[in-house]
Amino acid sequence: MTSNRTEIAVYDLDRTLTDTGSWAHFIRFWLRTQAPWRVLLLPLVALGGLAYALGLMSRGGIKSWSHRWLIGGRVRAADMAAVAAAFADTFVAAHALEPARAALAADAAAGRRLLIASASHGFYVRAIAARLGVADVVATEAVRDGDWLLNRLDGDNCYGAAKRVAVEQWLGRQAQGDAVVHFTSDHHSDQPCFDLALERGGRVLCVNPSNELAAIAAVRGWPVAQWGRIKGSLFERA
Repeated sequence: MTSNRTEIAVYDLDRTLTDTGSWAHFIRFWLRTQAPWRVLLLPLVALGGLAYALGLMSRGGIKSWSHRWLIGGRVRAADMAAVAAAFADTFVAAHALEPARAALAADAAAGRRLLIASASHGFYVRAIAARLGVADVVATEAVRDGDWLLNRLDGDNCYGAAKRVAVEQWLGRQAQGDAVVHFTSDHHSDQPCFDLALERGGRVLCVNPSNELAAIAAVRGWPVAQWGRIKGSLFERA
């Protein structure tokens, strides 16, 4: 460190720390272990996908819609936590990238506080983060009603500009308003967070970059790294 300012190393999750997206994997895990009969509702989810493709439904809307039909409108929070823990065990073992683990370990050894900022659902991102040695998470959140977890989103989908806002709000809650922020991601939708890091005197790293992010990196002189072979997903592009 070159100053007494706290340093925060912020990482995207899907296709940055892992070789694939997590939401479709979580849905499959839930269906297989909790409610196999809900596969019969996949046509309803497909209708939501069509509405999203036509611009009639937002990213957050399709996330809530698929949650409603494939997981359920209401799930006990304790039950979700148990399923998320079991899912994280298998998902991290199969899909965490070794260079990503090494980068997290290097940042921790350098005294930086680690934060995962993801558009995926917090109820399982926290379990994944714990298995990667990361205590702090900013993610898309579901509404909680007492002991129940609902399919509706609590606030914005943590994507694009909304992710930057969520990170800034987290920094404020942690009294880290003057912290140096570093940011690592694979996707061009995270440009607001890349800009935040640069504004705060931190470094940026584009790993496993999308074609659009690679183009931005070339223009702006941002470093690029390939941490592994990334698996495509029909349902998850970012």
